[in-house]
Amino acid sequence: MANQRMTGAEIVIKALVDQGVDVIFGYPGGAVLPIYDALFQQDKVRHILVRHEQGAMHAAEGYARSTGKVGVVLVTSGPGATNCVTGLTDALMDSIPVVCLTGQVPTHLIGNDAFQEADTVGITRPCTKHNYLVKDSNDIARIIHEAFHVARSGRPGPVVVDLPKNVVVNQGTYQTPAQSRTKKYNPQVKADIARVEQAVELLAGAKRPIIYAGGGVINAGPAASQLLASFAKLTGYPVTLTLMGLGAFPASDPQFLGMLGMHGTLEANYAMHGCDVMLCLGARFDDRVTGRLDAFSPGSKKIHVDIDVSSINKNVRVDLPVVGDAAYVLEDMIKVWKSRQYRADEAALKAWWATIDGWRKRDSLRYQPSKDIIKPQYALQRLFAAIKGRDDVFISTEVGQHQMWAAQFIGFEKPNHWLTSGGLGTMGYGLPAAMGAQVANPKALCIDVAGEASILMNIQEMSTIAQYRLPVKVFILNNQYMGMVRQWQEFFFGGRYSESYMDSLPDFVKLAEAFGAVGLRATKPEDVDGLVKEMLDCPKAVIADVMVDKTENCYPMIPAGAAHNEIKLGPEGGVTSSVNDEGMVLV
Repeated sequence: MANQRMTGAEIVIKALVDQGVDVIFGYPGGAVLPIYDALFQQDKVRHILVRHEQGAMHAAEGYARSTGKVGVVLVTSGPGATNCVTGLTDALMDSIPVVCLTGQVPTHLIGNDAFQEADTVGITRPCTKHNYLVKDSNDIARIIHEAFHVARSGRPGPVVVDLPKNVVVNQGTYQTPAQSRTKKYNPQVKADIARVEQAVELLAGAKRPIIYAGGGVINAGPAASQLLASFAKLTGYPVTLTLMGLGAFPASDPQFLGMLGMHGTLEANYAMHGCDVMLCLGARFDDRVTGRLDAFSPGSKKIHVDIDVSSINKNVRVDLPVVGDAAYVLEDMIKVWKSRQYRADEAALKAWWATIDGWRKRDSLRYQPSKDIIKPQYALQRLFAAIKGRDDVFISTEVGQHQMWAAQFIGFEKPNHWLTSGGLGTMGYGLPAAMGAQVANPKALCIDVAGEASILMNIQEMSTIAQYRLPVKVFILNNQYMGMVRQWQEFFFGGRYSESYMDSLPDFVKLAEAFGAVGLRATKPEDVDGLVKEMLDCPKAVIADVMVDKTENCYPMIPAGAAHNEIKLGPEGGVTSSVNDEGMVLV
C-alpha cells in the first residue's frame, strides 16, 4: 500500500518484492540484522546464505546473466561491503545488472571510525554504475526503485545502496515504483533513423563486410539475438562474436566465424582485419579484441551501435556512431534494408566467402591428440558432445586457459547460457556464478568449467551448494599449473615459471566428498566419456577432476600488442602468413 508507515527494514523488503525480486544472495552481520529480521517474517523473497560476500556477488551475476533479471546482494557494513568490490567491478566491466544492499553504521557514527565502518560510497564509486548513501528512512523505497531502474536500463551495471543501521530501524513512508518513477536517467533506446539509414547504405555497398557483436546484444534481450540472426540471413554477411557475446548468434550457423580476439579463430580475426565495412553491435572494442590499435582493421568503414554513448570513439575512432539499443536498431535496420530493397553485392560476397572458407580450412583450433594423456581440448569436445542439443545447459567458467578452450570448443546456440568473467578476468567467478544460475534455473544443468587454481579461489561456496542441495557440476581441467600464467611465462619470459606451479593441491575427489558432493577423476583419454556420463547422470553436486596435459598451450593466440594478422597458430603452424588490407593472404 502506498504511503504506508513501516520500519526501514520492512520498506527494503517490500521494495524488493515490488521489483519482482524472488532471490537474494547474502551474508548477515550487525548492521543489517534488522533487514534479516524482516526477511525472517516474510515468505516472498528467498535468501541464499553464501560463505563469502564475493561469492554472493558472482552468484548474483550468474543469476542475472542466466535470467536477464537484476541480481540482488545483501551484505553487512565494513568487510561485508569491501568483500564485494571485486564482484562489483566484475559486473561493471561486463555490464551485468546487480543491486547490492550494504549495511552501514548509524548516521551519527559515520566518520568516527566506528566498528565495521567503511566509506562504502567512496570505495565503490569507481566500480559501480551508481551508488547511494540513504540518510532518511522515507527515502529508502524511492532509492531502491531508482537503483533497479539504473541497474537494468541503458548499459546495465551494478548499483550499491548503502543503508545505515538507524535508517533501517526507524520508521518511514513506503513509496511504490510508480510513485518513485525517475526522470533523471532515461538512456536513448531508439536510434536516429537517419544514422540507421546511413549504416544500412554503407553495409549494402560493402565488398567484404563483417558483423561483430558483443554482450550488448545479449543485454538487449532475446529479441535482439533473433533480430541479429534475421539480419545476418537477410544480408548473407559473416558474423563474429566477442567472448561476452557468445550465444548471441548460433554457433552452428554456417555464417558464424567463431569468436574473435586474442584466442579467437583465424577466420574471425583475418576477416576483421580484411573487411571493408564493419558493423559493431553492442561491443566496446576491448583491447583483447582489437590488438594493436594502429593496425586494427585498416581501411575499413566502422559502424558502432551502442546504447552507451561514452563507449563510442573511446578506444577506436569510428566512421558512423549509432546510439541506441541493439534490438531497436536491428529492427530498424531490417526495415530499411527491406523497404529500400537493398541487395548484397553477390559477386563480391561470394569472393569474400571463398576467402573466408580458405582460412577456415586452416582449422585454427586443431591440436595434437594423444592416446596417453588427456588433452584439455579433447575433454571439452567430449563434454560438448554429451550436452549438445540440450536447451537446459548453462556453462560458467573460471578464468584462464580452460576459459578460452571452453569458448572455443563449446558451441552456444542462444543467449544467456554462457557465464564468464570477460572484462575483469576474475578467478573464482565460475563456481558461485554456476550456483546463482542453478538457483535461478533449478531444473537446468549448470556446469562450471574450471582450472585447479581458479576453483580454489571461492571453493567455500561448495558449502552453500551443499546446504541448498544444488546439483552444480564442476569440470576441472587440472594441469597443476596456473595455465595461462605458465603459457605467458613460456612465451615471453624465457620459460622462467615463477610461482605458477601448484605444488600442494588438494585431492579434489576427497574434497568433493567432504562437502557432501560426488568426486570423480579421469587420468586417461579413455576415461573421459565415462566420467562425463557419470557426472551428467548424477543428481547431486559433482567435482570432476580431469587430469590434463600440463604443458598444453592455448592457440590461436594474438600476442598482446600485436595485430590480427600476426596470429600464432601453434608450434606446427607458427605465425601465419600476412594479410593485406583487402583480406588477401600474402604468400
